Amino acid sequence: MTYCIAIKTNSHLVFASDSRTNAGPDNVNTYSKMFCWGIPGQRQFVLLSAGNLATSQSVVEKINRDIKENSEVNLFNVKYLSDAADYIGKLSLEAQNTILQAGMNAGFNAESTFIFGGQIEGDSAEIFMIYPQGNHIVCPQAAPFLQIGEIKYGKPLLDRVIHDNTSESDAIRAAMVSMDSTMRSNSTVGPPIEINSYTINSFKPGGYRVFVEDDAYLRDLRDSWAEKLLGAFAGLPELPSVSNVSRICRNR
Repeated sequence: MTYCIAIKTNSHLVFASDSRTNAGPDNVNTYSKMFCWGIPGQRQFVLLSAGNLATSQSVVEKINRDIKENSEVNLFNVKYLSDAADYIGKLSLEAQNTILQAGMNAGFNAESTFIFGGQIEGDSAEIFMIYPQGNHIVCPQAAPFLQIGEIKYGKPLLDRVIHDNTSESDAIRAAMVSMDSTMRSNSTVGPPIEINSYTINSFKPGGYRVFVEDDAYLRDLRDSWAEKLLGAFAGLPELPSVSNVSRICRNR
């Protein structure tokens, strides 16, 4: 499985992804799920992927080929970020159809979901969720983040922490804690953890960090979060005493 996050604040777009793929208990590998393109001073893009690995890799390969061949539509000549999202959605559909037409077994799932974000000069920075059907949505204003993959374990923290004015450092740390919470609850999500933080209106490649499993900072973050969670739990109000009325069990 996979877990990827994109956070949009007033100053930054922060992207995070794990690197574990799982095709069964005896076939676990690591592949990067974060891909970046850009022209300094003009445009910068980040793509996160979840789902069928063959589909995701086919989409990335086609993006690279279209840029190299200066195709009529490619990431380096689209005018708006939403046009780029439409283009990636189309590539995804084409890749899925190609795989399915190759005669895969019934029930085979070729779907991939993507998070795509960045900025084109003259257009505002944004992040999109691109569905397997090729359509997309933009990041909601009320909760300025998007997730794909195993989203349920890390969402509660993001709901409580992330807002428009969240600092770059806090957004990155929240993404990492959200990722760690997911890794703790689901063994199919795992390091290396990749982080990319793009400064809005800079049109420069985002700051890139990678955290391997035995990374000292990742270990300290995990231990500190666990310690504070246990301390917070221990400090919760004690349960009220059971009243005489509530002790009475009705006969049935």
